[in-house]
Amino acid sequence: MDITTHPSKLDTKRRRSRRVILCVPVTVSGDSVKGPFSEDTHTLVVNAHGALILLAAEVLAGQLIQVRSRAHSVQQICRICYLGPTVEGKTQIGVEFAKPAPDFWQISFPPEDWTPDEEPAILGQESKSYP
Repeated sequence: MDITTHPSKLDTKRRRSRRVILCVPVTVSGDSVKGPFSEDTHTLVVNAHGALILLAAEVLAGQLIQVRSRAHSVQQICRICYLGPTVEGKTQIGVEFAKPAPDFWQISFPPEDWTPDEEPAILGQESKSYP
C-alpha cells in the first residue's frame, strides 16, 4: 500500500499514539530536490512519534530532515513518512522521529481510551445530552 499519495490510504492500525491538533512554530532543514534548505513553518498536528507539517521545500518520502521547535529550541532528526496534498505552494508532510522523543512537543497527550465526544464532568451537575 502506498501511503504517500492520499490520506485516505493511511493504515489507521499503524498509528502509535493520539494525534493532537497543535500549531507549533518549527524550523525544518535538510536537503531538498533543489539543494539545502532551512524553512520556518509550523505543525498542523502532533503526536508522540512525530507531526504533520506544512513545507514549501520539495522533499522526498523516506528522506531525513531536521525539525527544531522554535518554542524551546530542541531539535530532532525525522524521517519523512507521508507526502500529502500541496496547497498554495506548501505540501503537508508527515514526519516521524528517527529516535523516540515522546516529550519533544512538551505537552501531555490524551489517554488512549479518550474520545473527543466525551463531556467533562462538572461536580454537582447531571450529564446533559445535546442534539
